[in-house]
This record gives sequence, C-alpha cells and structure tokens, in this order.
Amino acid sequence: MTRNQSLLSVELAPNPQIWPQHLGGWEEAHVHIWELEEWLQWLIVETADLVCAYTLTFEFYRALGASGLGLLRQILATIPHHIPVILDAQHSDSHTSRIFAQMIFKVWQVDAVTLNPYIGQDGVTPFLIYPDKAVFILCATDNSSTAMLQEYPSHQSPFYLNLVEQAKTWGIAEQLGLEVAGSAEVFARIRAISPERLILADDISLEPTELKAFLKAGLTSNADGLIISTPDDLLGCESPRNAIRLLQNDINQIIADMNQGNPTCSVWFPNVCLLQEHPHKDLILQLYDIGCIQFGDFVQASGATFPYYIDLRTIISHPQVFEQVLKAYANILQTLTFDLIAGIPYGSLPTATGLGLRLNYPMIFPRKEVQAHGSRRLVEGKFRNGDTVVLIDDVLITGKSVLESIEKLQSVGLMVKDVVVLIDLKEDVNQKIERQDYQAHAVLKFSEIAETLYKAGRLDSAQFDIW
Repeated sequence: MTRNQSLLSVELAPNPQIWPQHLGGWEEAHVHIWELEEWLQWLIVETADLVCAYTLTFEFYRALGASGLGLLRQILATIPHHIPVILDAQHSDSHTSRIFAQMIFKVWQVDAVTLNPYIGQDGVTPFLIYPDKAVFILCATDNSSTAMLQEYPSHQSPFYLNLVEQAKTWGIAEQLGLEVAGSAEVFARIRAISPERLILADDISLEPTELKAFLKAGLTSNADGLIISTPDDLLGCESPRNAIRLLQNDINQIIADMNQGNPTCSVWFPNVCLLQEHPHKDLILQLYDIGCIQFGDFVQASGATFPYYIDLRTIISHPQVFEQVLKAYANILQTLTFDLIAGIPYGSLPTATGLGLRLNYPMIFPRKEVQAHGSRRLVEGKFRNGDTVVLIDDVLITGKSVLESIEKLQSVGLMVKDVVVLIDLKEDVNQKIERQDYQAHAVLKFSEIAETLYKAGRLDSAQFDIW
C-alpha cells in the first residue's frame, strides 16, 4: 500500500469472462494455455506498480486440471516478490486444512488465503501456525439469493455480524482478516465491530457517489484497512493499466478529501504522521474480543462492585491468543536471569508450562494446599537449594497470592528475584512488591488496556472516564 500508494488488488486467473476474445471459450483453454500464460504475465507487467496485492482465484486454475496447476505455478513465479499474493480458494474442508496450508504456504509461497467460515476454528488454525501468513474469512457476499441467510434472523441482528464476531476470536488482527462484498451499510456495520481488521473487498461500485460511501464505510480511521478487488471489466478492456490508474487516482483523491483536517492522519500517504499505538494493541483487542476483559458492574468476591471483570482462564481455549500471551511473557523473561520457572496455581500453570517449553527451562510450582498423604511436598518439581526462580502470575490485584507463593518457595531454599504478570491492575501493588526487594514486571497495565480499547472504539467515553 505504501510503496505503490494503492489499495487495489488485481485478479490473475484464467477467467473466460475477461481473457482476450481471440482465445475463444472455456472449451478451448487447454489449446491456448501458453497464450493464457503470456496474457497473465502481461497483466503483471502492466499493473505491478499500481497494486497492493494480486489475487489468484484457485478454482479457475484447478478447473484446467494439471495444465492449470502448472499455469498457477508459472504465474506465482512471475509475480514480483515484494507484492503480496492472496489465493482466493475459499477452502471449506477442515480435514484437508493442514496439508492444504502446508502446500500453499510452504511450497507455493502465497501470502494469504480465503477460507469458508463453515470450516470452523479447528479448520482455520492450521493456516495460522505460519506467523508470516494470513487468512481472510468469507463473511458477507452480495449474491441476492444469500440475503435470506445473511440477514437471518433479523436485519438488526444479522447472521453475518455474528459470524464476524466469532471469526475475530479465531486469530489476531495481524493474521486474520475478513472477505466482504455488499452495500456500504454492510461494510459500515462490519467495520464498527472490527475497527482494526483488514477487509478484502469484492464487487465495489465505480459510480463516484457509491464509491465514496463505500470508502467512508470500509476504511479504518487511518485511511487503510481495505484491499479492494479491481472490477473484472477493467481487466478486460483494451488498456487495463490506464483504467486501473484512473481508479487508483479516484480512490486516493477521495481518501485525501476525507482526511483533510483529520488529526489521525493516514498511515500510507506521503508526509504522514504515524500515531503511537501500544505495542500489544492486537493482544489487548483479542483479550477483549474473547471475553477475558469485560466492562460493566461486577460484584467481586469481597462484595465490592467493580466497573470491570477480568478472567484469563479462557485464554487456553484460544490457541492463537495463547501464543501471543506466551510471546509477550517470553520477551520479558529473556531479559532476566533465573534457573527455574514457577507458576502460581491454578490460573498461571498453563502459562508457566508453555513458557518452560518455549524457553527450554524447567518448571516447578508451589502447591495451593499441602497434601495430607504421599510426599506432602510444599513445592512440586525438581530443584536444588539456592536455585533462582522467576514467578509467573496472570493478574496482579492485591499481591497476596504472589507474596504467599514467594514465601513457600523460599521456605524450601529457593530464591525469588522477579515476578512477571500479564496484567497489573494497580501500580501501587507493584510498588508494594518492589518494596520487599522483588522486581515486578507486567506485560500490560490496566490503564494502557483501557486507553487502547477506547481508541479502538471498544469503550465509550463514559466507560473510559472511569479510569
């Protein structure tokens, strides 16, 4: 987007509706396979400086059999390496997800793929284990016959919005985007609940008023977040380069007009100002989207009512989010010196286990209660007198469980210097721990979480003012 000043994606596929007329119909495609290759390569030469990505519609290639798949490989080899490639496969078979993901990402080296939502989270996960790749979940189409399904059970609460909410919990914003076609209203409603997701937009209108409404509805506050599929009729015209350049200019002019005087600025136009975002913005939004962080009136165990509720136990049911959590913890642990990792029962044990595996450190844990039978050990695991332990917790609220765990560890001859938590609710608790000669480290402070959620539109001003 930045390099070519473009939001446009061009489809590269042996599509009989747009290929040159002299090639004939579909039944003659095998005879002209080398001419199809030349035509597609010509499109790349014509448009390489005008696009932000290329989209390859898999079914057009597969329909040509072995020669079509050979053509696909040739076109992939021709595309400049710096231009992202999206394989529009709308893959829908969870049983073949693992092998298909391995083929397209490791062998074909494409950068992203479109998936059918009915593949479910289990079918999507094999595509998300590749950290430098992405997926687009099909969320809405403009096919008139699907309206009764997409709008079910009502226009106020349509199925496609519920689908978007579910898809957001499957992967982080950096890796999981949405594929959408429809009216400006559809884009606006999806953008409202997914302010940070990249949207692959299909079948846009080139009529100036409708194009402006579409961009206003689909763009993020930074004037990006859209990959716009170039309409087929522009690719089939005599000079696709000129037609695409005109569309590129029209889009850029509309965006420039929309952003005139906008303090948020654009992240990809020249002379931009880049807004400072929290380095863990995606993680914060994911924790909110899967319900780990909630705002409202919640009664605590003490009987007091708090304007928030935090429950991190469900993280382990969301592998992509859990991976981000472990990565954030690991970044801190790699700056510390220790012999063992200890998790506080029970909420922090999965995290401590994951960190032990990730960083190749042995793990122990202080028991919540001492067994009345067996070894009656206070600390489980193998350790030596004098070993240094880094203590892992999920949320720092009062510091009571941290100090109790430290006391147990020290009672068996272990040394504790550092405590690492995911969320620090109150900085005074952090200071309380540090006054006792322990160093506390937090991935996130709650004030940072609230500010990030407010900027992303998850909190309204009244909720944010509480903090």
